[in-house]
Amino acid sequence: MWRDGYFGVLASGEETSRSAQQRVRIVVGRKVKNCFKHPSADEVASTGHMTASGKKHGVIFCLLLAAATLAFYNPIIRNQFVDFDDRSYILKNWHVQGGLTWATVKWSFATFYQGNWHPLTWLSHALDCQFFHLNPVGHHYTSLLLHTACAVLLFLLLRRPTGSDWSSFIVAALFALHPINVESIAWAAERKNVLSMLFFLLTLHAYDRYAREGGRYLYLFATAFFALGLMAKPQIVTLPFVLLLWDYWPLQRMSGQSRAMDSAAQGFPPASAPRSFFFLVLEKLPLFILAAADAVVTVIAQHAGNTVRTLSEVSLSVRLENVVVSYTRYLGKAVWPFPLVPMYPRPESTLPTGQVVAALSLLLLISAFVIYWRDRRYLLVGWFWFLGTLVPMIGIVTVGDQAMADRYAYLPFIGLFIAVVWTLGALLSERRVPGLWPASAAALLVISLVISLIIGLGCLTYRQIGYWHDNEKLWRYTLSVTNRNFVAHNNLALALRDQGRSDEAIAEFRTGMALHNYAPDQILDLAAYELQVGHPREAIDACNAAGRASSDPMIQAAALAEMGQAQLQLRQYDHAAESFQNALRQNSHDGIALMGSGVLALREGRYDVAVNQLMQAAQIESSDVDVLLLAQALRRAGRPTEADSFRAQVWKISQDPNRAELDAQQLLAFAGLKFL
Repeated sequence: MWRDGYFGVLASGEETSRSAQQRVRIVVGRKVKNCFKHPSADEVASTGHMTASGKKHGVIFCLLLAAATLAFYNPIIRNQFVDFDDRSYILKNWHVQGGLTWATVKWSFATFYQGNWHPLTWLSHALDCQFFHLNPVGHHYTSLLLHTACAVLLFLLLRRPTGSDWSSFIVAALFALHPINVESIAWAAERKNVLSMLFFLLTLHAYDRYAREGGRYLYLFATAFFALGLMAKPQIVTLPFVLLLWDYWPLQRMSGQSRAMDSAAQGFPPASAPRSFFFLVLEKLPLFILAAADAVVTVIAQHAGNTVRTLSEVSLSVRLENVVVSYTRYLGKAVWPFPLVPMYPRPESTLPTGQVVAALSLLLLISAFVIYWRDRRYLLVGWFWFLGTLVPMIGIVTVGDQAMADRYAYLPFIGLFIAVVWTLGALLSERRVPGLWPASAAALLVISLVISLIIGLGCLTYRQIGYWHDNEKLWRYTLSVTNRNFVAHNNLALALRDQGRSDEAIAEFRTGMALHNYAPDQILDLAAYELQVGHPREAIDACNAAGRASSDPMIQAAALAEMGQAQLQLRQYDHAAESFQNALRQNSHDGIALMGSGVLALREGRYDVAVNQLMQAAQIESSDVDVLLLAQALRRAGRPTEADSFRAQVWKISQDPNRAELDAQQLLAFAGLKFL
């Protein structure tokens, strides 16, 4: 007698009366549906341990995920670093380039460098430098391997409580190959995204086991993984709320759900028994405390890095309008991932009312639909996963100049994928496909569509990775698909400057300035560029403009320090010394002012003072030039062994030691000194 447990068991009389051909038709139809059939949590819980066949299928799916991800992302091995935080995170970060040392560990946990506190990310970059030095292949491939691991973990995470192989696989494949995630993998400085995601998923795995089996050690594992994830990037701060969604579906631990009828009779472990909402919140109190503490530290770090925009810079109305519109733009990019660029400039004025109203109406309509169909719990969980996990990055607290960013979708889009895939799977499983040939055709159609979607996304990802090949290609592509993108003009100018194409670079800078009223720190970037191309008087004008535009002591100190550098180029040594001293009064840790003071001390023969100033500068700025100047000071102070040691470090780990020495020689030449 034929039995199929997915859609009910046929009565014995009916079974014996069917012909062999009819039985085959029924089985094929059922198996087609079974690809997307979603067992209830009770059914999954009652199956006990996974069968050997189930484990084999799981291994095959994991291997397919890993192979597809590595294949479509393979062009990443040809990509260079890009000057979009890669410089400050890796190329010019002396602490990171020193490798995984005790000094690096202490610095990683103590610093708010770049307006962030993410010690695990710094240690990850340091470990890369220890193994690969400044070869970009190793750095990029490490990020790719982490992303691949995340895709596999996501599949296993969804498969265990739902029992659905195909839906779990498709969600994981969408996560692995959707081109919006290219930014998180191809951008070396965004290692924090894939690293925090790894610990986010490990936290969910540990919690999922805790909820099923109980055991304090599993809860401790979940807490530890969450803490590590926060130390990689605070983006996952919403994880305790995600766990509440996970309790609702697929675990169904909330009182009032179908599993709550008789938990004792069903034999649920104590931790898995349905609980009140209050209990589930209280259960996660340690995680909420960790999240709150990390949020406080993040705000302090961002203020220390001067990255948070004030209400005078970005009004509350502009922020709220951008929030609503950005949510819908993310939805659009989930369906139509083009264009995808590293910078979407924030609107400087109020958005059109019609656009805001339309976006808000769409969000409310989808939310109403999800709540109405709340019996499909995965739909509600997926939608509110998307909305909730985007909150920290959506722009209510405005950081930087972007309106939105592809990297911010890395975690939230998992919710969208779950909602869409599980809903479509349920609709397919509910439709009857009678007959052998219609069932076979339906199976072939569904499988073909799934494979085509995955391959199509993989091809788009393959192409998107190519745009991240180098600085010039990335920013020229960005300008080709966006309008009035002053950041792209600015970064293209920096790329052209590094190639010695000064005339083209200054044209891009001026175009960017015509599009945007630069903030004081951005005006200082322009002043630094003017210095690098030998325009000290223009640099002084830019420094004066930045100083007038801001009352922030940090900005004023930086403006005075850059002005001192320009005066040093003009051989106005007394004015330069005064500017450096005034800068250090405003900020005693300004690296440029310390370096300039050290060079002037060398010129005056005060070698011990020069060593002290340049030592501090090297510790703060961590640049090759600072270290080479320190070596020069040590040599003049009669400490040649130490001087040789510092110079050797630069030649060992610098990406371009010859260029660094030329820059150091030029700075000494401005002070009338020779490079020894």
